[in-house]
Amino acid sequence: CAGAPPATHHVGVAAICDTAMVRLVSFALPHEPAPTEAPGKHIVPRVGALLSDSVVDLTAAFAAATPPCPLHRGMRELLERGDAALALAHTIIAGGRFRVPLGGVRLLAPLYDPEKVVCVGMNYRDHCTEQNIAVPTEPLLFSKFASAIAAPGDPLPLEPTETQELDFEVELVVVVGRAGRRIELSKAAEHIAGYAVAHDVSARDWQMRRNGGQWMVGKTMDGFAPIGPAIVTRDEAGDIRAKGIRCLLNGVAVQDSNTREMVFGPEEVVAYASRFFTLKPGDLILTGTPPGVGAFRKPPLWLKDGDEVVCEIDGIGRIANRVTASPPRAAL
Repeated sequence: CAGAPPATHHVGVAAICDTAMVRLVSFALPHEPAPTEAPGKHIVPRVGALLSDSVVDLTAAFAAATPPCPLHRGMRELLERGDAALALAHTIIAGGRFRVPLGGVRLLAPLYDPEKVVCVGMNYRDHCTEQNIAVPTEPLLFSKFASAIAAPGDPLPLEPTETQELDFEVELVVVVGRAGRRIELSKAAEHIAGYAVAHDVSARDWQMRRNGGQWMVGKTMDGFAPIGPAIVTRDEAGDIRAKGIRCLLNGVAVQDSNTREMVFGPEEVVAYASRFFTLKPGDLILTGTPPGVGAFRKPPLWLKDGDEVVCEIDGIGRIANRVTASPPRAAL
């Protein structure tokens, strides 16, 4: 608990607890900005727990512990501290103190400062089928920047000057809880802290055609990774390979599949990725999308100003974001 420097500003990270499962979320009080609302400032999530109609502020509770155990770096630090920190969190939750009314908080993305955001392409068999391509024999990895992370409810940015082909992709997120390199498949589950929902937003014109195909630009513009609403801990998530997964556009289902269609499950992806780079607590792995994306429809279906996109996974959660177009500006 010692040795961490003080943060410049704090918002809150909470563990949502009900009778069915435990979830970790980030939240802000009314006077506190989200990290995306204060660019250039050091906004650090706190940690807490939601019980029915209130949030137990674990940041305050950890700081008041004996000895003090402050969470200077929010969710990522909680994950880095491992089982001992989670055990302390459960003790604090059971104590019934440090509660904040639920109506007075705003949920944010669970984690804004991962070292890595790893993505898996072509990881649903039915998504491969809709493109008439072979099912991969190894995971296809690419990445997004942490600056693409956005909260549920944040505007989904559409810059008409930059893209005319904004697309939707619902995805299951794996949140790494334990560091590892060359992780054995049989032990990969031990390195998973939990799961969340993500919207892997894509500018298909950039990804597929512009300048020969700019995957990085097309995948990682600011706001292109809404994540939330919570990290459902691995032991509470149930069978992660049997979850309904869907995306709704203005209330109509445009993607509707099941995680059993995944080519490579979370443990396989964790083991494979760790062959090449060390996974760290707080790293996020977006595990691919099912069929129905706009790019492969006939005709294509692109997001437009005012569209509401809802991404949901049974037992994991639901996030909603509305497309918001910025005024046209001169292209560089």
